[in-house]
Amino acid sequence: MARIGLDMLRAEIGGCEALRRLARVVEVGRGVLTVSGIGPDWRLGDRVRLADGAHLGGEVVALRAGQATILSDGPVDGVRLGDGMELLGAGGIAPDDSWIGRIVDPFGHAIDGMPLMRGARERPLRAAPPAPSQRKRLGARLETGVTVFNTLLPLVRGQRIGLFAGSGVGKSSLLAKFARGVEADITVIALIGERGRELREFVESVLGREGMARSVIVAATSDQSPLVRRRCAWAAMAVAEHFRDQGRQVLFLADSITRFAEAHREVALAAGEPPSLRGFPPSTSHLIMSLAERAGPGPEAAGDITAVFSVLVAGSDMDEPVADILRGVLDGHVVMEREIAERGRYPAINLLRSVSRSLPQAANETENRLIARARRLLGAYDRVELMIQAGLYAQGSDPLVDAAIRVWPALDAYLSEDEPDDTATSFERLRRILDRAGET
Repeated sequence: MARIGLDMLRAEIGGCEALRRLARVVEVGRGVLTVSGIGPDWRLGDRVRLADGAHLGGEVVALRAGQATILSDGPVDGVRLGDGMELLGAGGIAPDDSWIGRIVDPFGHAIDGMPLMRGARERPLRAAPPAPSQRKRLGARLETGVTVFNTLLPLVRGQRIGLFAGSGVGKSSLLAKFARGVEADITVIALIGERGRELREFVESVLGREGMARSVIVAATSDQSPLVRRRCAWAAMAVAEHFRDQGRQVLFLADSITRFAEAHREVALAAGEPPSLRGFPPSTSHLIMSLAERAGPGPEAAGDITAVFSVLVAGSDMDEPVADILRGVLDGHVVMEREIAERGRYPAINLLRSVSRSLPQAANETENRLIARARRLLGAYDRVELMIQAGLYAQGSDPLVDAAIRVWPALDAYLSEDEPDDTATSFERLRRILDRAGET
């Protein structure tokens, strides 16, 4: 214990700079500052702060000969020409095992009112993913505590899935169920651009003591600058990598990648990058894909990062840029729809539009047959649902549809159930429901 304390103290001392590297403000705009007198050690992405003791910080977003453009973290009211700007460097994050059960900001500072020490090793925010040739394959199926993910949409170790939903359809509640129920050693939750009032509610009411006991929350609220909101996703992934490299199994939950991309858009436009993808800059694709690639199976000696990335989609538009980019690099996608939520079924998952790319390997032959039967019946009911509701369908017209009508209420309810036991129990309940259909 004394050795751990000494290492943490050394880390704190090591973070102190003996030399201050200063430049001078020569232009002040709306949230953007230009400084002059920079040296060769100024780099794109470096952190800076005003040298007069003020808390205003920022990031270098553009460099020219002798000058740098700074995007500030907050309002620039009161900044004067000639003010000193101190270079802080790349500014990584130093996670520690003592962060479990804590809420931190994207800079590694506690925001839950208790002291927090930095870890002994600082990690880069934008680390490279493990070498492709050295990564393990997807692992075993995980218990999730949610029936539909135990059976029809299985989640396996190291898998990366997307949760595509509009606002107010139960996305945060489903993420909290994952945080409490998915089989993992550690859960790292990135709350990107969340409403400030919802943080405590999420921790105390939605996540609960059980979920928080094995979680690290990295939060940046919606009122903070785009630099801080964008940094939130990178910082949370760096925390997940810290635990993965210890050999632990990590569950990474990000809410939401849309706000991450929107924050990057603000930063990129301030840096002069032109918009192209419905207002998003060209660098958005690489930004999202590079974050997703850092999750997944780790090298042989390490653990894995099983990731769930949520995406806000307006009007269930799966072709909007962020959803389209992320869907192409993940191992599955789950679509939640407002129409299902409005009739009171949660989680409001449209199973027919959702897929887990861990199948068929994640299930045995018998389980795959059950999954196929359930999808076939749900698809048959979906094709004629309007006719059924309008009273235009005549029983006996189609044996498959007749079977789907018999089983649909129980199967629809099944999709909303939690699972207090295990996957085998979930599949047994599914088998009993499908046996009522009587189709061949």
